[in-house]
Amino acid sequence: MGTKVIAIVNQKGGVGKSTTAFAIGAGLTLKGYKVLFVDLDAQGNLTYTLGADDTGINSFDVLTGGATAKDAIQKTGQGEIIISSPILAGADMTLTAPGKEYHLKEALEVVRRDYDYIVLDTPPALGILAINALTTCTGVIIPAQADIYSLQGISQLYNTLQTVKRHCNPSLRVMGILLTRYNGRAIISRDIAEMTEETAKHLQTKLYKTKIRETTAIKEAQARRQSIFTYAPRSNASADYKAFIDEILGEEE
Repeated sequence: MGTKVIAIVNQKGGVGKSTTAFAIGAGLTLKGYKVLFVDLDAQGNLTYTLGADDTGINSFDVLTGGATAKDAIQKTGQGEIIISSPILAGADMTLTAPGKEYHLKEALEVVRRDYDYIVLDTPPALGILAINALTTCTGVIIPAQADIYSLQGISQLYNTLQTVKRHCNPSLRVMGILLTRYNGRAIISRDIAEMTEETAKHLQTKLYKTKIRETTAIKEAQARRQSIFTYAPRSNASADYKAFIDEILGEEE
């Protein structure tokens, strides 16, 4: 198996991107895979949750050629990561030269073979950082809430995905849409799930069978800087993310 690079993308905030990125990486690590996290979001939620030193070499340094990916990797108790920086917020004004879409892909080449999976956490915007992630990845997972705004966001994302596929990454594949903060008892959630399934078909992908139920355990785990699997192994969220990771791995068999 070659290294799988998974980008977690949705330009809408609050849909559980960082939570999902961390859960995927932590879950794959528990199954014995070697994982590298890359935090491309200026908010640095993934960097914080992994307990990384936020003053170290960061993903902006790597993107701009100020440091190598190898030098940037930090080993923490929660996993290995190239950390975020607040400076990433200005990336669209900094990364402007021709070939700007390929900076991340080129930078990660030197470490790519050292990992089974690289998980890219992206900002809530379809700027140059998301484009770099989409150019680099082998697959995209789109986390979305069961609400109408999330559906609109996915439709907007579709155009960006098609453009990147056409110009930068012909093998780009949308692995699926993951519904987060799901409440199965709410009629609106079930209705939106059906609509999301239709949207997934339009993107030539699928809605994952697993839905991540709403639970306070996720927020508590983040505050404690622990994965949901170690903090609350019997929680709904832990069970849901485990099932989701099994779905991801099942696709590769």
